[in-house]
Amino acid sequence: MGQNAGLNTTGTVAANAEVRKFGMRDKIGYMFGDWGNDFFFILVSSFLMVFYTDVYHISPALVGTLFLVARLWDAVADVTWGRFIDSRKAGIKGKFRPWIFKMSFPLVISGVLMFVHIPGMSTGFYAAYAFVTYILWGTLYSTVNIPYGSMASVITSDPVERTTLSTFRSLGGALAGLIINVGGPLILFVNNKADANHFIMGAIIFGILSLACYMACYKLSTERIVVPETEKAKGNLGQTIKGFGKNKPLIWILVASLIFLVCFMLVGTVNVYLFKDYFGNAKALSMVGLIQTVTLIIAMPMVKPLVGKFGKKELTSVGLLLAIVVYALLYFLPNLSATQFIGVLAVGMFGFSFFNLVIWAFVTDVIDYHEHVTGLREDGTVYSLYSFARKVGQAIAGGIGGYAIASSGYDVTRKIQTKGTLDGIHTLGTLVPAVILLLVFLILVFLYPLNKKRTIQLTSDLAENRKRSN
Repeated sequence: MGQNAGLNTTGTVAANAEVRKFGMRDKIGYMFGDWGNDFFFILVSSFLMVFYTDVYHISPALVGTLFLVARLWDAVADVTWGRFIDSRKAGIKGKFRPWIFKMSFPLVISGVLMFVHIPGMSTGFYAAYAFVTYILWGTLYSTVNIPYGSMASVITSDPVERTTLSTFRSLGGALAGLIINVGGPLILFVNNKADANHFIMGAIIFGILSLACYMACYKLSTERIVVPETEKAKGNLGQTIKGFGKNKPLIWILVASLIFLVCFMLVGTVNVYLFKDYFGNAKALSMVGLIQTVTLIIAMPMVKPLVGKFGKKELTSVGLLLAIVVYALLYFLPNLSATQFIGVLAVGMFGFSFFNLVIWAFVTDVIDYHEHVTGLREDGTVYSLYSFARKVGQAIAGGIGGYAIASSGYDVTRKIQTKGTLDGIHTLGTLVPAVILLLVFLILVFLYPLNKKRTIQLTSDLAENRKRSN
């Protein structure tokens, strides 16, 4: 059948509506959404701190404070926007897609503004400008990312298809990472130093590419699952919060994701200083970015069959364990060259790539579980709570990253950092992620309850509940 009738939340045919069958077009469209997101997200997480410290000459500790404050604000913005989205009716273009179209333009403009450098201004001016533009960008990011993330649960209700959406979303992020992490060091640094003119040029290039990706996401994606307004359970914030308390899978995936993101962003921040100062080769970051993307692409075709055989929880736990071993090994090998370090690190990247590929499928599972325990379908609110946790993780990572670099004794005025500083940076880039990833592993194995068997049962139970409610 070339066209499928529109689906409501029961997965049955809805009257008077025809919607294209779920397929590769949806996967590609959803991939473009995160590709657009991550052009600036990865640029910011990997290179904004070094721009602030080496171009604006803001102290790392103050940058850490900025990241902490801004991300805590963003976390509130995420939940606020999620509740707002859930209060809106679905239009002819869907409930979530129109917001991606409307808000992507101001988001990209604000992203470029973050990297504007006006020569000759005081450090106080640069600090104030950084606070205003970074917080503005983060707020606008919520207006695009919340509807984008929520949209996965209404593109399809099938758990396997949702896993493929998660995989393609991760591919979009990986492609952005490939361009930013490989091309970024080549564009942004001149003679191993951050260059203001090259940073703004890079921001404009990445901004144009980001906008093109958002438009592709809007054009190619289709929302299929619609809860008719007359049949929606009318909940209030109190009911929603009570439901969150019953949703143990949500609670533990929030905690695990928050901690993982702290690790991922901390490593991204520290790696710039690790390769620029410890190894004396900032451009080697391009190779790190390339290998990270290659390992994820290698893992991609393995995800669907492995999840089908073992389950999401089981697969990601094994991958994390591999990454833990690699980071611990790197800590005990301080005399490796940059090339040797990257070669060993590649194995760890392959390990944690499975978590990155599957995490968004975890989120759709906990959205379903929320409906199971509350009877309320609140995709935007649940996703925004997950995004809230991620923003808290980003806040913690940004603060810790800045404070950790500062505590290592990093001094931007030095051409060569002290041995104590370099050793501290090496520890931040190896032992610390090993410990953090171990904590994520323990949470998934012992506390997150949705293994393969329980996830399959959840899908079956939801289908039955929806049929009875009709």
